[in-house]
Amino acid sequence: MKVYFMGLAGTAMGHAALLAREAGHEVLGADRGVYPPMSTVLAAAGITLHEGYDPERLARLAPDLVVIGNAMSRGNPEVEWLLDTGALPYTSLPALLHQLVLKTRRNLVICGTHGKTTTTALTAFLLRANGRDPGYLIGGVPQDPPTGHHLGAAADPFVIEGDEYDSAFFDKRSKFIHYAPHIAVLNNLEFDHADIFRDLADVQRTFIHLSRIVPRNGWIVRNGDDPNLGALGAMDWTRVVRVGTEAGNDLRIRDFAEGATGACFRLEWRGTPWAEVAWAQPGLFNARNAAMAALAAGLALHPDDPTRLQLAALAQFRGVKRRQELLVDTPALKVIEDFGHHPTALAETLQSFRARFPGHGIHAAFEPRSNTSRTKVMQSAFMRALALADEVYLGSIDRADRLKPEDRFDVAALLQFLESQGIEGHTAETHAALLEKLVANTAAPAAGARPLVVVFFTNGSFGGIIPQFVLRVRS
Repeated sequence: MKVYFMGLAGTAMGHAALLAREAGHEVLGADRGVYPPMSTVLAAAGITLHEGYDPERLARLAPDLVVIGNAMSRGNPEVEWLLDTGALPYTSLPALLHQLVLKTRRNLVICGTHGKTTTTALTAFLLRANGRDPGYLIGGVPQDPPTGHHLGAAADPFVIEGDEYDSAFFDKRSKFIHYAPHIAVLNNLEFDHADIFRDLADVQRTFIHLSRIVPRNGWIVRNGDDPNLGALGAMDWTRVVRVGTEAGNDLRIRDFAEGATGACFRLEWRGTPWAEVAWAQPGLFNARNAAMAALAAGLALHPDDPTRLQLAALAQFRGVKRRQELLVDTPALKVIEDFGHHPTALAETLQSFRARFPGHGIHAAFEPRSNTSRTKVMQSAFMRALALADEVYLGSIDRADRLKPEDRFDVAALLQFLESQGIEGHTAETHAALLEKLVANTAAPAAGARPLVVVFFTNGSFGGIIPQFVLRVRS
């Protein structure tokens, strides 16, 4: 089958396209404004990626099926041509994945407001480390396992990142509703995606819908410390196990500690020691990701005793690109890129860096780019999170012209709040101008100045200034 992906260079779309190719299908597609790392991965795989959307070109290519990404909407010229002519069949990405792979597999669906990509990678990594050949689809570019997609053996589990965002402009259900979970991992739950969810209760509603399709012989692995998940109720139509630091959880994270050399913690299953972990991943949030992954993988392979799963390989786990990824590492300067775009994620990462890089000044650059962060919906939470840095650089608000002035993220209010906390804040009308401020303030510290950490938070490309900054500070 010849499959054409609209929005091909999106991370999830790109890995799904690679998975379809692995399954023997001819794959091609289109996108615009493409940036690494997914564009690089697609090019290396020899998949044709057309720039922009052209109905005439689509008609000439004549694919057997068009997969419409959830970033596509009415007004897109290829979408309008498909609807006007009815010339080609189309579907959403989640529906394609169900039909192509998931309907015949035991699926581990990894969900939550934060940590989905890392936890999905960890689950697949642990299954592989325990001698299995799982399939997986990861919404990022992992360093472990070595690719973001793999069909795996039909008899082994399939691990997939379960996004709560909608499936397509014509299917407003969350993507994870299509994923037929045997084990659903509910890592955490907060309000996000203000463009499609009204409030926290609306997000909770879609998680309840997911939980109701977990079979009675399946499992829900739930963060037992999260009150927003606790409010969902008992979920007594299936088996539920809880993970957390607090007493009463089935799997407890004990004695977490973090310092300049890494982090360590213990896992205890129902009062019995399971494993001691020492690894390089930062933060208690990543320890929780590891615990959720370990229990999900353990239950998938050994439902009567998940602690039979061996966890020694965690010490070698290298993480996912753009998740606390260290780009420059010198005694005077660390440069880190992070996909963070929710205030909780920013706060947890900055708190972790205080322990990970003692004695360093922390400079945080943040791009308000997601459909929630570029609005005022979480303004106060973002201000509190960014105040955990020593100095803040705010990128220009993405697609600001599409928001009413009273609805946009309030830059002046952020700078005023930071000043009240004794924190210097910077902004600029363009990313290029912000880059110059960053370079001027961090690239050449005065003699005897304390070392610096510069962290870029963005779910996009930050106008391309991150690799430019890296080049400038290395020269």
